[in-house]
Amino acid sequence: MSEITVNVNQNYVAQTESKSYFDGGLLQYIGWSILGFLVTVCTFGICYPWSITMILGWKTRHTVINGRRLQFTGSAIGLFGNWIKWWLLTIITLGIYSFWLFIAMEKWKTKHTVFAD
Repeated sequence: MSEITVNVNQNYVAQTESKSYFDGGLLQYIGWSILGFLVTVCTFGICYPWSITMILGWKTRHTVINGRRLQFTGSAIGLFGNWIKWWLLTIITLGIYSFWLFIAMEKWKTKHTVFAD
């Protein structure tokens, strides 16, 4: 039998030397938030999922973890489908499902956040 040696420590050291940071600015955030608010108000809340995905996209584009930039792959149409489903579940359960809405949204955001190549 031949013996194989793998140096795991070298890869670990390279990953820990990279920095994590957020490089978005306050004025950008204010601008995206105002735009999202206006879109939501002007469409009477119908385009709120678009507003959410727009702001999430901005946040992830400006987030770097261990030297790797994040990317948000979710779409407003995908969120809109879930949004309708979550509202129906909330109505059917007389509001009880609303306690799980935060968790459902966090799962959806995490599912659609990846490292950019």
